[in-house]
Amino acid sequence: MEMAALLPFSSLSAPCGRAVLPRRPPPLPAAIKQLRPPRLRRRGMAASQVLAYVATPDASTAEAAAERERRKHDLLIAVQETQRGLAATADQKSVIEEALVCVEGYGAGEAVDLDKLDGTWRLVYTSASDVLILFEAANRLPFLEVGQIYQKFECKGRSDGGIVRNVVRWSISNLLEEQEGATLLVSAKFSVLSKRNIYLQFEEVAVENIHISEELQALIAPAILPRTFLSLQILQFLRTFRAQLPLRSPERRSPGGLYYLSYLDRDMLLGRSVGGGGVFVFTRAQPLT
Repeated sequence: MEMAALLPFSSLSAPCGRAVLPRRPPPLPAAIKQLRPPRLRRRGMAASQVLAYVATPDASTAEAAAERERRKHDLLIAVQETQRGLAATADQKSVIEEALVCVEGYGAGEAVDLDKLDGTWRLVYTSASDVLILFEAANRLPFLEVGQIYQKFECKGRSDGGIVRNVVRWSISNLLEEQEGATLLVSAKFSVLSKRNIYLQFEEVAVENIHISEELQALIAPAILPRTFLSLQILQFLRTFRAQLPLRSPERRSPGGLYYLSYLDRDMLLGRSVGGGGVFVFTRAQPLT
């Protein structure tokens, strides 16, 4: 019996009348093996290493997404006290440029998704002189107010280009409603030249959506007097007024320019006017009515 206990299982033939050691149990079927939980921990591997090993792909993706959002937040904080670029100091511009480059790095090499670009974007910062001049005018002229500025892209389902409208809300104190008394609209067609570059071809400038102030309405048609046909006609004319100036004609080519879309996601758009025209920071806005 002592010798039998020391022999390997394969040497036990189980003759009649002799004590027999139990055989090694047969292997489990494959279907049952699959029910066993995976052995994650290797010999000598710490529990923290096992967790890191299992969670690395998802954790790294989440960490990268969180870092991107932090960079975007840093940029928005940097432009917050600049009055959309008008009051930006040299130091602030340096910080903003650095923050811009950090965010732009996340979109490098990716082609612009026109479906994602489609929609309305609100300007929060620019260094473009042709936009800053509007803010400067409002700063010097107490009766002029410049409200929100938007870029509205119409390119859903397209791959080659579309239409972009620059929308400027403005007003004149005591004559028009505050901030949104009237709209300056600059329309352009754009075509995609490369992954990130688009070419703008300006078509028209228009003034529309006139909303006169209550004071002016009272002057035209006093509430204490019956409204005459003439006063009603004047009010209707002002509400539907639209002045437009075409920027292209058969005799001359319309003005245009290159625009580099340096970053785009669901809620932020960054752009650079090629040729030193300035940078633009936009955030997603509600559709314009």
